[in-house]
Amino acid sequence: MDYMKESLRLHEQWKGKLSIVPKMPIESKQDLSLAYTPGVAAPCLEIEKDIDKSYTLTGKCNTIAVISDGTAVLGLGNIGPEASMPVMEGKCVLFKAFGNVDAVPLCIKSTDVDEIVKAISLIAPSFGGINLEDFSAPHCFEVERRLKELCDIPIFHDDQHGTAIVVLAALKNALKLAHKTLDSARIVVCGAGAAGLAISRILLDAGAKDLTIVRKEGVICRGDPTIDIYQAELAQRTNHRLMTGELKNAMCDADVFIGVSAPKIVSKDMIRSMASSPIVFAMANPISEISPEDAIEAGAFIVGTGRSDYPNQINNVLAFPGIFRGALDAHAKAITESMKLAAADAIASLVTANELSPAYILPSPLDPRVASAVAQAVKNQAK
Repeated sequence: MDYMKESLRLHEQWKGKLSIVPKMPIESKQDLSLAYTPGVAAPCLEIEKDIDKSYTLTGKCNTIAVISDGTAVLGLGNIGPEASMPVMEGKCVLFKAFGNVDAVPLCIKSTDVDEIVKAISLIAPSFGGINLEDFSAPHCFEVERRLKELCDIPIFHDDQHGTAIVVLAALKNALKLAHKTLDSARIVVCGAGAAGLAISRILLDAGAKDLTIVRKEGVICRGDPTIDIYQAELAQRTNHRLMTGELKNAMCDADVFIGVSAPKIVSKDMIRSMASSPIVFAMANPISEISPEDAIEAGAFIVGTGRSDYPNQINNVLAFPGIFRGALDAHAKAITESMKLAAADAIASLVTANELSPAYILPSPLDPRVASAVAQAVKNQAK
């Protein structure tokens, strides 16, 4: 199938992938009086007395907003808010299909951090959570940080944290197969944007000790005046050898390569230079840092990608529906680091020791157990 051509045809047919369906019929005067005036005044007054009742008397308990400024849309780049809407609608469909979470797509026509933060904080009372989507780095970090300070509902930038959670889950299982441990593995993360920095953070929080981050200009090292404040923060926790140079220097003798960067930047020789049983997560989309075929031919033990047409797809859909399902059910005010770590453990645990293989380190995105397992792990941490 030509997915691009068929998807375009269907989008024209669907005219959007979402609709609003009422939970109650409006067939009589009594229905009108209960759903709207005068009866609706009763829940309004209850919420006025106790704002937390908005979780039991309105749809807030099961509704989030999926919000983007269209600056970093799924491999397409800065295409603007209008052009990003099909992706936001698609994300909302996934929330409903996998987590039974009602999600509303909203696209903001601004790239100014102050304007974005003000707009989102002003509409936040309508939702039980906010999923930030496809905001480019570095302003995505500031938007999320400030919204967390202003809002009393979960704020979650999926491109950062959803990716990081699934990478951690995949790596836990891959390391088991390679008979290596997170605290002793030598890990290289290629890409110092939203996903790369979030992956690095969660791996360090989970116990990684030997981690090096590489950006387009080379290895990130403390004291480098050209790195931004977010990269500088992680430079203090990484690259303990104070290595400099290119990606190929960092990959020599590495146990793990994690790429969230650019296509075709890793060669077979770079894979051959890695330690025994190397783990390669080449996740640039749609063209990865090295093709799975080339990586395996060069000696990679386990290969993961962001694509659905290869084994070991490292897909955010394994994380975000369950994360929000659990947070909403717990009426959580935030999504904490412990919730993220618990979500990764829950995903990894769904592949049993007997099932684990180099071609199967993660459950399928279509596995119906995933969202409920992640939701339960998040709820447990919230308690």
